[in-house]
Amino acid sequence: MHLNRIIIAGGGTGGHIFPAIAVANALRRMRPSIEILFVGAKGKMEMEKVPQAGYRIEGLDIAGFNRTSLLKNWNLPFKLVKSFIQVRKIFNQFHPDAAFGVGGYSSFPVLKYAQQNGVATFLHEANSFAGKTNILLGKKADLVMVATEGMEKFFPKERLVRTGNPVRSEIVNSAVTMEDAMDFFGLKQGKPTILVIGGSLGARSINAAIAKDIDRIIASGVQLIWQTGKGNLELVSADTRKRKELCVTEFISKMHYAYTAADVVVSRSGAIALAEIAACGKPSILVPYPHAAEDHQTVNATVLVKNGAALMVRDANAGKELVDRMLELVIDSDKCESFSAAARQLSMKDADDEIASLMIKTLEKK
Repeated sequence: MHLNRIIIAGGGTGGHIFPAIAVANALRRMRPSIEILFVGAKGKMEMEKVPQAGYRIEGLDIAGFNRTSLLKNWNLPFKLVKSFIQVRKIFNQFHPDAAFGVGGYSSFPVLKYAQQNGVATFLHEANSFAGKTNILLGKKADLVMVATEGMEKFFPKERLVRTGNPVRSEIVNSAVTMEDAMDFFGLKQGKPTILVIGGSLGARSINAAIAKDIDRIIASGVQLIWQTGKGNLELVSADTRKRKELCVTEFISKMHYAYTAADVVVSRSGAIALAEIAACGKPSILVPYPHAAEDHQTVNATVLVKNGAALMVRDANAGKELVDRMLELVIDSDKCESFSAAARQLSMKDADDEIASLMIKTLEKK
C-alpha cells in the first residue's frame, strides 16, 4: 500500500504546528504527488499558520479539557460528538491512506476515527512525559514516534521508534550571518544579546519579570530580543520599546534570525522550543509552564539541566530570580560555551525526514 493521501491532525500552539509542517514538507520532498490535508481546531493558530505554509486545512468545533475551571467543560461532550461528525465527513471526502497526529485538540477525534475505520495511524509524542490522549491512541497506532528515551512506560515497545523532534528546516539549515541577524532586529553587533520567548502565545511570568526589570537589563549593557506573545506588547511603554537596545515584538516570524543573534535564550520548556534550542546549540534558562499536563514541561527541562545544557527557574520564582540568572549567564563565556556544546550533543537532526520515511515504509509493508 502506498501513501498517497494523508491527514495531519493537531495544533493549538507553534510547538505542534511547526513540526507538523516540517513533516509535511519532508513528505512532499519524498513524494511530490502526495496529497496532504491538515485538520485543526477552529479559532486556533493553525488555521492561520498552515495556509501560510501552503497547505489546506479543515477546522473542527472542538476544545480541550479546561483544568482550571471545571464548570467550563459542561459542553465538551457535545463538541466532541460534533467533531466526530465533522471528521467523518472529512474522511468520506478526502479518503486518506493514513492519519498522523502531532498533539492538540484535533488529534483525538481524527486518529480515533481513523483507528475505528481501519485507516493507518501514526503518532508523534514530543514530550518526555506522554499526554493521556496519546497514551490512549498509542495502543492501536501503527507506529509511535518519540523524542526521548524511556518512553516504553507509555507506549507498546514494539511500535516505538525514537526520532527526536522535527525542527523547521530554516532553523536547522540556517545560513544567516550575525550581521544580517543584528540588522534584522535593529541591534548592535558585539553586545551581549538575550532572546526571550515565552512560546507563540506568550508567558505571563516571564513577561512580568522582564517588564519589571527592563531598565536594569538595559543598564547592564545587554540587548534584548523579546517575543511577548499576542496582546502583550503594551507590557512596556511605547517610549521604552523605541530604545535602541530592545526589539520587542508579539511574534517573531524569522526565528532562525533570532537564534543566530542570541547569546542566551530564555524560554518555556515546550518540547519543540527545546529541540530548536538544542539544534542551534544555545545556552538557555528554562521556565517550565506549571500548568502543562502532567507537568511535562518540568520533565522536559530537567533533561537539559541534568545534561549540563541549561538552567531552570521555577515559574513561581521567575519574578525574583530570572533576570539575575540571565544577566549572570550571558557574561559567563565559559558556562555559555559548556552549555552550548551540551545542547548540541542532545540534538537529533533530520527528525522530519525520519518520521516521513517511517510512515511511507510502514504503509508500504501493509
